[in-house]
Amino acid sequence: MASTSRDIALEALFHPFATGLLPWPAEGVLFLRAREGAAVHAQRTSDLVGTQPFKPEAERLARIGIALIDEDALPAGGFPLVLVLPPRQREEARALLAKACAAVAEGGVVVMSVSNDEGAKSREADLRQLAGSVSVVSKHHCRVFWTTPGAAIDTALQAQWARGDVARRITSADVPGEGFHTRPGVFAWDRVDAASAMLAAALPNDLRGRVADFGAGWGYLALQVLARSPQLASLDLYEADARALALAKANLGEAPGPDRKIPMHFHWQDVASGVSERFDAIVCNPPFHALGRGDRPDIGRAFIDAAAQALNPGGRLWLVANRHLPYEQSLADGFASVAIVAQNGGFKIVQATKAAAAPAIPVRIAKATRNRR
Repeated sequence: MASTSRDIALEALFHPFATGLLPWPAEGVLFLRAREGAAVHAQRTSDLVGTQPFKPEAERLARIGIALIDEDALPAGGFPLVLVLPPRQREEARALLAKACAAVAEGGVVVMSVSNDEGAKSREADLRQLAGSVSVVSKHHCRVFWTTPGAAIDTALQAQWARGDVARRITSADVPGEGFHTRPGVFAWDRVDAASAMLAAALPNDLRGRVADFGAGWGYLALQVLARSPQLASLDLYEADARALALAKANLGEAPGPDRKIPMHFHWQDVASGVSERFDAIVCNPPFHALGRGDRPDIGRAFIDAAAQALNPGGRLWLVANRHLPYEQSLADGFASVAIVAQNGGFKIVQATKAAAAPAIPVRIAKATRNRR
């Protein structure tokens, strides 16, 4: 769900072009982690392509005609201008910077914007370390910095940073077998988060029929469901982060299980926008942040509403949430019964059951009789 707050980093990114500090090229602009906003609308974008793994933002970009390309397969040296809105996670941000410098054409410019409270100084230092000379301007409590990569670029460091974001395997006592595939930047990328582990411990062994994981991440909860629920008919994973969903596919594809193969479906989808399929049970550790900082309980409430709509009559939702988040009204509105089955370490586990279907009322149809004379 979209936030109504200003996107100051996006506004600042386009400031050098609006003021004439930098020229906008006639064609060939790449926007890494692009976001839609007024600043984008104000600039000519017909020749702009972008990358964006977050489904809600990708949909907003598609609606204004910005084509999205694969961030892990960018053409080398193909763009005279590369714009970057880096993520907060350090390895992921550095890898994106390495990709930007590889994608920019000779003599082209790489421009980044970061808000001051999101690590602007660190990202500026990264660009300076990688490419040498950097120009900087401050705007909207952000830093915008740019460079023209050339002979000064540290190619060894560029290769090192690019490798820092590749998928890798991490072993964990919480995940059976060889561990799990992950990469920096996805939620809880280097661990099993405490909330999901708590929910997994509370899950029953009798989940059956069609089961879904809303906000599946790299697949931990789905793995737990698969391991302990032999009566599954199918398992669907919904995840808005394309990078995390790709990892979930790898992790579930290697999951040990029964001889009978359970159909699994992977959806790059924003659950908050609604789900058309119907399920007998849903497990969920909903996000409560979007691309920015600050609690967004509206996202969790939207997940709960979507689960209530997607469950069959009598279906169950198993949810973990921070204890302070105000989800009670949404749960009460969508479900016939709601129970907190565990509370610990700032989290709560909720089981909510949808109302059963009302019994059919038999309709007695009188037989027509022929009038006799």
